[in-house]
Amino acid sequence: MNIKLVGTILGISIIACPILYFVVGPALTDVQIETLKILGIITGCSALFCFVVGELTNNNSQMDKLWSLLPIAYVWIVAANGGMTTRLIVMACLVTLWGTRLTFNFGRKGAYKLKFWEGEEDYRWEVLRAKKEFQPHWKWTLFNLFFISVYQNVLVLMTTFPALVLMNVDKPFGWLDVVAALLMLGFILYETIADEQQWSFQTTKWKMIGEGKKLEELPAPYNKGYNTVGLWSRSLHPNYLGEQGTWCAFYVFSIAGGIGIINWTLIGAVLLIALFQGSSSFAEEISTSKYPGYADHCKQTPRFFPKLSK
Repeated sequence: MNIKLVGTILGISIIACPILYFVVGPALTDVQIETLKILGIITGCSALFCFVVGELTNNNSQMDKLWSLLPIAYVWIVAANGGMTTRLIVMACLVTLWGTRLTFNFGRKGAYKLKFWEGEEDYRWEVLRAKKEFQPHWKWTLFNLFFISVYQNVLVLMTTFPALVLMNVDKPFGWLDVVAALLMLGFILYETIADEQQWSFQTTKWKMIGEGKKLEELPAPYNKGYNTVGLWSRSLHPNYLGEQGTWCAFYVFSIAGGIGIINWTLIGAVLLIALFQGSSSFAEEISTSKYPGYADHCKQTPRFFPKLSK
């Protein structure tokens, strides 16, 4: 992961959100501010939990486990405090669908255990911890505190801000809301298909390797080591496209509610896109180091948006 990029993202977070709030609005009402305080307390507690447990267990996937759960709680709290309007209920249901699917996908990889501090850690954290930029360990501790624990928790909260600004909106549920809902459903489905294809590919590959076969002895396309089947043949990270598209579609609800085409709640979707730029680069760096043909695959395949022909 590019450390300078991480710093840039943090800087944008600190500066851009208040500027957008005061320049393009809308201003929050007292009820919205009180609701935001509740969400902020949850975010703060989550960040503290992720940092402490991550440091004590050396498992930095604590936030990964909460990533799909927190937005569900946030949006339903907003919906409850906002009078359970049709628009907020639809938004909350869609976020619940998104979160349930993502939780299931992470859970089947062994992420969740009865001993909540355990579970399978995302392999990328181990690789990142070993980089020279994070030696000695105190550098990683700071990264864990400010980026993994605090920044990611705040970012997850920011992605749900479109629901917050719609709490006191009187504009009826309309055709643009339907468009936003269909877009969100479409991206959730797209990400689901991508994850299922990846799960099928990787489990089959590792099953054959577990039977004693070397990677190069596996039948095509498994002998490549990386997935080039289905959606993965048309872009490098179709699951990432689905995730980014989901929250961009969520932002469209704020437009449908009459808040304006550009409003400060856009910051969540924009920063999520920025985060996936760094995350995808890091994932590609790891795969390139493991699989000889992956570098050429990256040159021939779009990162997110699928190519129309193989």
